[in-house]
Amino acid sequence: MKKLLFALPLLLLFIAPDISAQSSNLKTIIDQRADELENQVIKWRRYFHENPELSNREFNTAKVVAEHLISLGLEVQTGIAHTGVVALLEGGKPGPVVALRADMDALPVLERTDVPFKSVAKGMYQGNEVPVMHACGHDTHIAILMGVAQILTEMKDELAGTVKFIFQPAEEGAPEGEEGGAKLMVEEGVLKNPDVDVIFGLHINDATPVGMINYRDRGIMAAVNSFEITVKGKQAHGSAPWTGIDPIVTASQIINNIQTIVSRNLPLTTQAAVVTIGQIHGGVRSNIIPEEVYMEGTIRTLDAGMREKLFERLETIVTNTAESNGAEAILNIREGYPITYNDPELTALMVPTLEEVAGAENVNYINAITGAEDFSFFQEEVPGLYFFVGGMTPGTTPAGHHTPDFFIDEAGLKLGVRAMSNLVIDYFDKSAGK
Repeated sequence: MKKLLFALPLLLLFIAPDISAQSSNLKTIIDQRADELENQVIKWRRYFHENPELSNREFNTAKVVAEHLISLGLEVQTGIAHTGVVALLEGGKPGPVVALRADMDALPVLERTDVPFKSVAKGMYQGNEVPVMHACGHDTHIAILMGVAQILTEMKDELAGTVKFIFQPAEEGAPEGEEGGAKLMVEEGVLKNPDVDVIFGLHINDATPVGMINYRDRGIMAAVNSFEITVKGKQAHGSAPWTGIDPIVTASQIINNIQTIVSRNLPLTTQAAVVTIGQIHGGVRSNIIPEEVYMEGTIRTLDAGMREKLFERLETIVTNTAESNGAEAILNIREGYPITYNDPELTALMVPTLEEVAGAENVNYINAITGAEDFSFFQEEVPGLYFFVGGMTPGTTPAGHHTPDFFIDEAGLKLGVRAMSNLVIDYFDKSAGK
């Protein structure tokens, strides 16, 4: 992993007065422009919400984003990792390269929210036509970063460094048989030419009140791996199960047995871990024992050693449980996302910025969560900071991300714009003061 340009030296206490004064002036401009652009950012968000697109299919989204960035006079690349858009803003003074990332894809979810910009869009997912909804808030991320790009471009001559705006497709995962997302963007060189020094990303959160920011150093989100299990038995009449080998009973025992991995095999005082079966398919009617059962699940881990142990135990339990019933089980653990890991040094350096923007009383150090984010692929290459911005109307009950009733209070978008813009300004200034 690339190292920070500098450690946390005492020299930061003695930043030249002219640099501090200039930074203060730019922050005043950021606040003013964030106020003025708030309605436009909301308008962009509503457009993307009403016109969502699935992973690797963000064609219209990318077009709208690229047109805006081009209108700002930025150097823009399109078609990165299929539909990604990258823009480069070179400041008027030399300095580090800071990347800012927003994800663009939506989910195969039917929206139930009663808003004027409700999605009625359709898309193709795994060969089927499905409803499409921005049920995770990526529409807000796009709009926020478009606003940040406009504000920072307007102060281009005063920037002591370069900003790379990364609008990423397929954070929710590429379609089956395709590559995509942050991993493919990294492979295609998005962090090169010029080389990125640090990267910042945010996620709106429907369970955090508007005006608040949540963060933690080191692992903030879990590594994720999906897996599939195919249980093969012998078909028989349901009235004579002894003449066959029942894959449904075997699958049921496998599901129960793998729950002991977390509860009995992992040191849970170290970190959390989760194993969940999310789907199971088998059989066609009540009186036929089928020949095969298919299951899929997800694994979430926050410790590399625990992850390997979980994989090992999963293989043992699946194989031996099937064999004990005379069946065969085939396990396939798919490649996933690594831990979303906030560089401790970078986090310590930039938390004061978040506290200044939101107010120290509104910035919370949180426990790690078992959700996952492919922003982690960027963090494997360069130091990164990923944080959450509140999108919940105070006093309401959130529906939850990835649900039909997912709702974001748009009053939270302006804080996202101010936070990302100020992180850039402060990182540039602290680099100049090293």
